[in-house]
Amino acid sequence: MQLDLPKSIALLLLVVALGVVGLVGSGMMILETTLMMVAPSMLIFGAIAFLIGMKHGEFRATHG
Repeated sequence: MQLDLPKSIALLLLVVALGVVGLVGSGMMILETTLMMVAPSMLIFGAIAFLIGMKHGEFRATHG
């Protein structure tokens, strides 16, 4: 599967949405806490991990 930027961002948002739905559905956290604290943290961490992974992939592609 060829991943480009829009597909990769869509997959990231899908994973975050599944995590938020799972937390809310399980009753572990209330909706307000999940949406105000957990979801933004998941998005920021996902974006940082995405950028590090992308840079690592570029490094491997050019220094391989």
